[in-house]
Amino acid sequence: MVEKQPEPAPAMDPRELSRTLVDITTRSQELVNEFVTREQSAHHIDLDDALHMSGLFQQLASRMVSNPMQLAQSQIAFWQDYAQLVNNTTMRFLGQNRESVIDPERGDKRFSHDAWEDSPIFDFIKQSYLLAADYVHSTVRNVEGLDEQTARKVDFHTRQFVDALSPTNFVATNPEVLEKTVETGGQNLLRGLRNLLDDLAAGEGRLRVSMTDTEAFEVGHNLAITPGKVVFQNDLIQLIQYTPTTDTVYKRPLLFVPPWINKYYILDLQPRNSMIKYMVDQGHTVFVISWKNPTSDYADKTFADYMVEGPLAALDAIEQATGETDVNCVGYCLGGTLMGATLAYMAANNDARIKSITFFTAMLDFSEPGELEIFIDEEQLRNLERRMGSQGFLEGRAMATTMATLRANDLIWSFFINNYLKGDDPFPFDLLYWNQDCTNMPARMHTFYLRNMYQENRLREPGGIELDGVPIDLGKVDIPSCFVSAREDHIAPWKTCYQGVHLIGGRPRFILGGSGHIAGIINPPSREKYGYWVGDNTPGTAAEWLDSAEWAPGSWWPEWEQWLAGQASAKVAARQPGAGALPVIEDAPGAYVREHA
Repeated sequence: MVEKQPEPAPAMDPRELSRTLVDITTRSQELVNEFVTREQSAHHIDLDDALHMSGLFQQLASRMVSNPMQLAQSQIAFWQDYAQLVNNTTMRFLGQNRESVIDPERGDKRFSHDAWEDSPIFDFIKQSYLLAADYVHSTVRNVEGLDEQTARKVDFHTRQFVDALSPTNFVATNPEVLEKTVETGGQNLLRGLRNLLDDLAAGEGRLRVSMTDTEAFEVGHNLAITPGKVVFQNDLIQLIQYTPTTDTVYKRPLLFVPPWINKYYILDLQPRNSMIKYMVDQGHTVFVISWKNPTSDYADKTFADYMVEGPLAALDAIEQATGETDVNCVGYCLGGTLMGATLAYMAANNDARIKSITFFTAMLDFSEPGELEIFIDEEQLRNLERRMGSQGFLEGRAMATTMATLRANDLIWSFFINNYLKGDDPFPFDLLYWNQDCTNMPARMHTFYLRNMYQENRLREPGGIELDGVPIDLGKVDIPSCFVSAREDHIAPWKTCYQGVHLIGGRPRFILGGSGHIAGIINPPSREKYGYWVGDNTPGTAAEWLDSAEWAPGSWWPEWEQWLAGQASAKVAARQPGAGALPVIEDAPGAYVREHA
């Protein structure tokens, strides 16, 4: 039998190749010219960032040379492991199997292609990288004499550098990319270059890596489509009331206060994973705040303005819409921090309209705020304030980029490989579309938030913060509360969120879901994923709570909804948006959520 020969790679028409290269060259030159022109005015900010990082590594270098013996020992250990790797690889070429000197960490998806194990060459490249990465990380982490904050910053920036140098990020050392290059005759690289230029154009000269197919989704068409009406608006919010799907509803309405750092429709992506739809279907009269996407005109909006024009204005509107003064409330992330401050302000003013509060991945104590802390020292805050002062707000893309760097391999490099090296279009994914739909933050409000919460941790202190002239104290809040966190959350670490149960009064409850900051919350029952821990007792530490908590499979939504139903009072006839004293302004999702940064 004659062995079938592989089909040759498709050849590109030379004329088409020529046109493609001319187009790429022309677009590249235009982008470079636009970028240089625009960056001239912002050069001092980039220089400040570079000087800050340079200073960090100068401190590291001086500490390393002060202890040459420790550095030498690390180098000796590295070369011993490397010599073992060379020997193992030689034996593999001779047909003998050898145990790996080092393996990727569990959950590292970069080396999932079979060639990283099956090919001695690629296995050698993989282990060489992992050994070098481990050597660099361990050397940096074991340097003595650095203060804790500087050590964390150096470790973070070192990780960014090491991740960028992964062999998976280069054509010649990524077997999956090499296979595709052979299969397509190199057309994947041309497509990837075009994708790169498209992303540079979308980012106005700065690389904005596409995470999903942005043409696949439209807010109000296949995202944020739970039926409802905008019944109130002011400078900062639109308030949406959702159409009931049950004949009767709980008497006490439910208000969601999402973070203004992102758009509210993370709670209403699509019907299959919409928390808003789920709660409507359980018989709750649901309201949600949709925040304005601020421009430079909002530069002087304060944190207190966000309280007064946000949840406090929403409570007034809900009373007009339903006739009810008592409300259950949910605060998500920054929205939860705002609601903690708002509840303390209301307690100081004897305002008892909120009868229960749920915090989703929200911090009230910022003593251990996670990796975001490395961006919030005095030097970086001053730099950020200069940047916001020049335009009146922090652009949403800057914050989105910062968040992505916390998980660079998953949120940057995986898309770099897919889009630019493999030349594939990004996969349509509703959550990632939402993640790229950025919002800006007013300068004055954002400065207050970063300094008073992250840098000085004043919210937890009685009287540490004044809002609208009123000193606030979380300890004066005395209502039932439920804290929901996610075990793998890198933005609001669950153990830090847990500390909030000891800052407010009432009867606290804590639920810990699986996964991270978003997937851990948007985890509908239909998925049957992750599982969760729940416990009514709230001992002194998060570790003690976890030891006594009970684990359950699936989504925590029904568990929480059952608790919330106990706070919702009797049932009444279903309420239609616009039937009360507030007329309908427009259909949900409203105009504010459609505004782009």
